[in-house]
Amino acid sequence: MCALASAEVEAMLMKLPKPLCEQAHKLPVTFERQPNADLQADGIEIDTLGLFVGPDFADEESVPMPPQIILFLENLWGFAETDEKIFRDEVRMTFLHELGHYLGLDEDDLIERELD
Repeated sequence: MCALASAEVEAMLMKLPKPLCEQAHKLPVTFERQPNADLQADGIEIDTLGLFVGPDFADEESVPMPPQIILFLENLWGFAETDEKIFRDEVRMTFLHELGHYLGLDEDDLIERELD
């Protein structure tokens, strides 16, 4: 699952417009099985597919915690019902959704762009 997800993220990065691609390449993407106990204690649901943590692009310089995207592979795989094509599609959609948060978009903005 990790190799598939990593390949999908890399492929998506290459499709982004150059200025956005350069910025997105600076943003670490990590892969976890599911949200850990600390994240769950902070209110993150166990079945969450992805998460953006840290400051968004506009506030990055003023906050000491570096931004990152976390994709929860076990949850994505379950959501895809173990179908590789659906898994790849959902990795791509979840990555773009979380990247949108990094760029300062809120949930309404993401819904408007069909990234919900």
